[in-house]
Amino acid sequence: MKNYKLIPKIALWTLLLLGIVVIALFFLGGSSGSLEVAGDFLDVPRHSDLFLGWIYILLGLAVLITLCVLVVKLGSDFKFNPKSAIRSLCVVGGAVVLCIICWMMGSPEELHIIGYEGTDNVGFWAQLADAVMYLVYILFTATIATVIVGAIISRSRK
Repeated sequence: MKNYKLIPKIALWTLLLLGIVVIALFFLGGSSGSLEVAGDFLDVPRHSDLFLGWIYILLGLAVLITLCVLVVKLGSDFKFNPKSAIRSLCVVGGAVVLCIICWMMGSPEELHIIGYEGTDNVGFWAQLADAVMYLVYILFTATIATVIVGAIISRSRK
């Protein structure tokens, strides 16, 4: 049983080490050429595909782990504290509604990106990029507002 408790630590240290290696390769791995953008020549990192793949893997793991923890917690709450489970479902529902609103705010029109010749900047992908940016803006603003309001409330209670 003692070895079972080491698995999360080993997994986290392995992910950290792999992340450091991928970041080092991206920033120190050299250039695979240059790209002319608005008259300037910019270096193209050699390991940018590896870096983007690593980011996608980490994002997928984060989403998967979050969903698994949410499902387990909801199951436990429904069994022991149904009122708390309903509140949790309301928060999840609010997050889904916020994602839908951000999706509707996004535009499927083509994004004009200097130096980009591909087709991933129009339609679904353009709308997804817009939705994610709007979601980040809203959540960042809500986080700053929460910190400010929390500080004001804690000082007013003293």
